[in-house]
Amino acid sequence: MASPISRRHFLRSHGFNLGALALPWLLHRDAARAAPTKPFTDGLRFDLSPKPPPSFGKAKAMISLFMIGGPSQMDLFDPKPQLTKYHGQKFPGDIQYDNAAEASSKVFGSPWQFAPRGQCGMELSELLPHLAEIADDITLIRSMRTAVNNHGQSMYALLSGRATAGRPTLGSWLNYGLGSVTDNLPAYLSLTSPHGQPLLNSDNWSAGWLPAIYQGTMVKPTTPHLLNLNPPDYLPPGAQDAQLDLLNQLNTDHLRAHPGDSDLDARIQSYALAARMQSAATDAFDLSSEPPSIRKLYGLDHDHTRDYATRCLIARRLVERGVRFVQILNNGQSWDHHGAIRSALPERTRETDQPTAALVKDLKQRGLLDSTIVHWGGEMGRLPVLQNDGGPDKWGRDHNTYGFSSWMAGGGFKSGHVHGATDEWGHHAVTNIVNHYDWHATLLHLFGLSHISLVFKRNGTDATLTDGQPARIVSDLLA
Repeated sequence: MASPISRRHFLRSHGFNLGALALPWLLHRDAARAAPTKPFTDGLRFDLSPKPPPSFGKAKAMISLFMIGGPSQMDLFDPKPQLTKYHGQKFPGDIQYDNAAEASSKVFGSPWQFAPRGQCGMELSELLPHLAEIADDITLIRSMRTAVNNHGQSMYALLSGRATAGRPTLGSWLNYGLGSVTDNLPAYLSLTSPHGQPLLNSDNWSAGWLPAIYQGTMVKPTTPHLLNLNPPDYLPPGAQDAQLDLLNQLNTDHLRAHPGDSDLDARIQSYALAARMQSAATDAFDLSSEPPSIRKLYGLDHDHTRDYATRCLIARRLVERGVRFVQILNNGQSWDHHGAIRSALPERTRETDQPTAALVKDLKQRGLLDSTIVHWGGEMGRLPVLQNDGGPDKWGRDHNTYGFSSWMAGGGFKSGHVHGATDEWGHHAVTNIVNHYDWHATLLHLFGLSHISLVFKRNGTDATLTDGQPARIVSDLLA
């Protein structure tokens, strides 16, 4: 029998204010109509029910602190005395510039001092005093490499395995392979900056051609993080449940009339999740119960750290509640220091260093670090030569994806360990190189998944995160 009212009429005329109708992670109706239908595969229905990994994995969750723009490795993580020695002189080798118009061949020695930190003696920049306190808890990779020398392409490589758009991100693969251990929160959340959206916008948390249920959830960066989450006071008891039951019936009828549309199915499952989130999400994002000692640890009481501290603390609370993958993103590409690096880089580290170190300390003291991977890094590093040679206040560095640094903590990574090396100029990774696909293979391994056997049938072929690249598990990184 035909429904007495349409879904659209129901949604327009019933203002019961459920968060599902306003949450940013719900698919836009117009976008869903405009985009091609994303079909199911072989008639299967996909969901987020928990799935045991094929093999033992230490990691159960991951927090990715993605510094979009490209933090300068030779100013933060990878000291190069050669740059100081030859500062201002002509670089003796070949340089691949991204911006030839502003390029210079003059060597640029770091303005900042390095010193051994922790019992492991890891050399870190004076710009990272709080990271110095957890040097014995991290693995520092000095030999990261994507070799695709622009922001978007290198981001795609690190986010989704290839330097092209439209592929599923790492968080979506983890959702697909392992499902969710929480019924009350999304399994994959992206915390964006109140100063603006990240470069590539929603591509950072896209499910690509995986079923839409595995896409990430973008959370509003300022309070209230989730709009209209609670029902209005004027609704009598039971009214919302009745309306949700009717909405579910209408959605189910609509899905039956449009079989094989996984975007629509994901939307229906999202409505159901939104109803369950009304108490769970409010609690997860409410920091009022955190004691003064934790607020001080993260830097919540200081203007310059408050934003990043808030998001790092929320990430910890989400992981505690069973969220599988959380990413914290900066606005635009704010680590992209082509100029004024002497003032801009200290500003970025001042915002992020304390909250980042606090996150690792807090996870550790709660017994969560062993099962939670923390990742810190950008999509590239910088070159060993000057850019914008108009005086010290204007100096910057151009892109470099052939050798840069990232660090990892917890979840089965070694502690107090430095892996790999770049050449004497900090230009190319030369020892124990970790390509983006090696990094992905290693991460999946720590979750108990295989980069070879975690496949999705697509157009008759087995698609994977590493997608036929010569990926290897970097065993030297593992505890």
